[in-house]
Amino acid sequence: MKYRNLGASGARVSEICLGAMTFGEADAHSMMHRASASEDESRAIMSRALELGLNFWDTADVYGQDGLSERVIGGWFARNGHRDDVVLATKCRFGMGPGPNDRGASRYHIKRAVEGSLRRLGTDRIDLYQIHMQDARAPEEEVVRALDELVREGKIIYFGASNYAAYRLVESLWAADRAGANRFVTLQAQYSLIERSLELEHVPALRRFGLGLLAWSPLAGGFLTGKYRRGEAVPEGSRFAQDRHKQRLERHGSERNWRVLAALTDVAASHGATSAQVALAWVLRRPAVTSAILGVRSVAQLEDGIKAVDLALADESVALLTDVGAPALPYPYEFLKQVDGSW
Repeated sequence: MKYRNLGASGARVSEICLGAMTFGEADAHSMMHRASASEDESRAIMSRALELGLNFWDTADVYGQDGLSERVIGGWFARNGHRDDVVLATKCRFGMGPGPNDRGASRYHIKRAVEGSLRRLGTDRIDLYQIHMQDARAPEEEVVRALDELVREGKIIYFGASNYAAYRLVESLWAADRAGANRFVTLQAQYSLIERSLELEHVPALRRFGLGLLAWSPLAGGFLTGKYRRGEAVPEGSRFAQDRHKQRLERHGSERNWRVLAALTDVAASHGATSAQVALAWVLRRPAVTSAILGVRSVAQLEDGIKAVDLALADESVALLTDVGAPALPYPYEFLKQVDGSW
């Protein structure tokens, strides 16, 4: 395994982050219903991940139901120890109850949410605590002050953002500087060969201010795994075969995305690798990326994906994949590029 700094911090984390969204058998009300791993399989995945050197694990209080994913991880720690061998990340923001303060990024909710996560995870601290999505109702100064207080209390070590607009992320950094507070060290956001809108504003901001990008859904929900072919039936048992996910496949199935998938298939064949490995390796080559979050439902999927770390993509293959899926540049980016060559 290879390791990188956790964004702007000095902590070292594995280039592949173990995503725990799939952990535990979710019920019919959960978005992970029929797309999750049993608790026994989840425990096997965690054990194998640690053996393979994945020291960075990511979850959230809303994964599963009633904190299911956090409880599965906490149970594994209780049985096996190794808490100090893992850089553990979780998140808060979305609803954990019916009340108006059971959600959001207010100081009130953050302080309550972290206590719930600590209890479910069976730990005395969270290594990276993330705001799962910006909250327009909560001033960013309140958000960063609450998180800074948790650092000073020893309940969290670092904190990060997730699903933030670029302007809001920069606003948060300014608010932290004004307050003399700790600030976000990472941004967790969707990034893949077919979802590259981050490159317009977010990636330049991350590079400018030294934050690390934690790429979620680097395989585009499975679209980039090689399972899907234009004009062919969706494989039975795959996520996109489920009625509630079919629309996602339709959204992915643009002409541009099918071209990306065809190029990915060709590059994988030329490197003797799987499409998933190449897609992950491409993400790891991109500017500002700290780690790619890999969510799996089996040990076999984990062992396949982790090979991306050692996959040496040819420069021409990287260029091909980068060019075929390059996002269209709207104004003012195209204008800036024409004049200055970049933005």
